[in-house]
Amino acid sequence: MSKQELESIAQALVAKGKGILAADESMGTIKRRFDSIQIDSNENNRRAYREMLFTTKGIEEAISGVILFDETLRTKASDGTPFPELLSKKGIMPGIKVDKGPVDIPFFPGETVTEGLDGLRARVKEYKELGAKFAKWRAVITIGDGIPTYTGLSANAEALARYAALCQEGGIVPIVEPEVLLDGNHTIERCQEVTEHTLKVTFTALFLHRVHLEGMILKPSMVVSGKDNPRQAGPDEVAQRTIQCLKRTVPAAVPGIAFLSGGQSAVSATEHLNAMNKSGPLPWQVSFSYARALQDPALKAWKGEAGNVAAAQKIFYHRAKMNSAARSGSYTKQLEEAA
Repeated sequence: MSKQELESIAQALVAKGKGILAADESMGTIKRRFDSIQIDSNENNRRAYREMLFTTKGIEEAISGVILFDETLRTKASDGTPFPELLSKKGIMPGIKVDKGPVDIPFFPGETVTEGLDGLRARVKEYKELGAKFAKWRAVITIGDGIPTYTGLSANAEALARYAALCQEGGIVPIVEPEVLLDGNHTIERCQEVTEHTLKVTFTALFLHRVHLEGMILKPSMVVSGKDNPRQAGPDEVAQRTIQCLKRTVPAAVPGIAFLSGGQSAVSATEHLNAMNKSGPLPWQVSFSYARALQDPALKAWKGEAGNVAAAQKIFYHRAKMNSAARSGSYTKQLEEAA
């Protein structure tokens, strides 16, 4: 695939008014989600849940792509249509999570590095044949006493860069996700400091690995107060600090930034995205790639029951449309309450 084709896919993923649904929960994560509504995490329930989301009428108005898990990429809807084909027919691009999760770094307590590079070239080839247009790799950065260290940041940056290069070589667009966790009691100032350092190290590694910046998407966390900090910054401060951080670290060549929600509430994630897009012209498209912030309200309404599908789809569509409005800074409380 040419650089121009990679660029075209990257630009489509962050098209105006649209964002990405992260539906790439691992087996452990989807089990925890299903435990919260007291249903079993079996193959039928997982298929029914994803099918409920993917077949929501009109969702393509707000969703450009969906990140899938290995099982989900291979799953067929109840009518026998493979999920990647079902999404493609709606004009939504299928993507795939390719990392194998974080493991502890020896002698660096509290820090992890994400694994999954072994065999990745072959997996990228197979995933592309199965219909994936893009991929995702998540690095996990924890803020704590004396961490993150440069060793921890550079180990994750190196893995992200090698992953991104392998994806582009194989003809799929990489989403680069260095997530600075909101867990902890750190201040928003500390979060900004760590996020800036993380992104600087990451983009240095991407440059050294000759990753084509115009053919990738960045999926960072927002600059927010630690969830246990008594002073929780409001949307305007979150937007100001996050944009300042990105302007200092992210080259304008990157076509788009698709934020993760990272444990924020559904409404908070939308408010923060909206405040950023209201702040004025930006060098990149500022979009979303949410999991819980898009799914949770619909999951709670669905409860694993076929009779609740229509109500859950209405809630899911509303959440997607609210974030679509936030893409242009036109989200309001009146819109939120009009559902």
